[in-house]
Amino acid sequence: MNTSAVAKLLGVSPSTVQRWVKQLELRTERNELGHYLFTDEDIDLLRQVQDQLNKGMILQEVTVKGKKARKGTIQNDQANPAMEKILLKLSELEQRMNGKADDVVSYQLLQHRREIEELQKENEQLNKRIEILETKLGAKNRNIPADTLLVFDQEKPRKKLKKKNIFTMLFGF
Repeated sequence: MNTSAVAKLLGVSPSTVQRWVKQLELRTERNELGHYLFTDEDIDLLRQVQDQLNKGMILQEVTVKGKKARKGTIQNDQANPAMEKILLKLSELEQRMNGKADDVVSYQLLQHRREIEELQKENEQLNKRIEILETKLGAKNRNIPADTLLVFDQEKPRKKLKKKNIFTMLFGF
């Protein structure tokens, strides 16, 4: 019987039957949709519950005699050799992949280190060239009198360039 039929038989609502099953942890069968299916033994257990509740007991104190044992399967401790082989192969692949990842990271670190060292050397060379140019410029400025400077040796203030509107640049107005 389904939940509604049992509820009509006992004179209670279907939600009450569901609550009894859940709270008392009664082992009832279910169909493919998950609905309860009650046997005659299950109905007898629910009648026991109803009688105890009618006598004034609360649901938490209700005891059910003849509870069905839970049905289940025991897993075999012996592992499948094919499954063991697959798991072993999987762990080997994971180790190899981790090794490859470590190798790639190490290579990248070495490459970055080389690049940093090259940039540091280039920076030192540029600093030396700047110092040499500054000393040459300082020596030139001391030797040439200000009235004999050429036009290119003197600094003139630059004119500010007008900012063009983007439309005038694109369309040439």
